[in-house]
Amino acid sequence: MSEITCAFCGGKGKDPFNLLSKLAACQVCGGTGKIKIDEPRIKCAFCKGAGVHPHSRMTCSACNGISAVTCGDDKEQCPDCDGAGHKAGKNMPCSVCGGIGVIHPVRKEK
Repeated sequence: MSEITCAFCGGKGKDPFNLLSKLAACQVCGGTGKIKIDEPRIKCAFCKGAGVHPHSRMTCSACNGISAVTCGDDKEQCPDCDGAGHKAGKNMPCSVCGGIGVIHPVRKEK
C-alpha cells in the first residue's frame, strides 16, 4: 500500500469547487490531502489522472477521484476503447473496462 496526493483537491484537503462551502473538506480524501491505495496501480485512463470527471466538476466515475486504480500485473489494453477509458465522443466510461483502459484476460484452465 502506498500513499498518494489526492488528485481531486490537489492535496489541499478542501473541496476544489466550493460546491458546499469554502470550508468543506474534500469528499475524496476527507480533508487529509492524501489517499492510500494498494499496489500495483495505474493512472486512470478516463480522467487521465486528474480525479475529475471530464467536462464536469464531479469526481471521476472510473477512479472515484483518486486518479489511479489498483490493477494486477495480468492485464491487457481494453479492446473496446483501445485503452482510452471511453469511446470517442462519449462522456461516459467504457462499459467493458469501466474506464480504466485495461482488462484482465480470462485464462483457460489446462
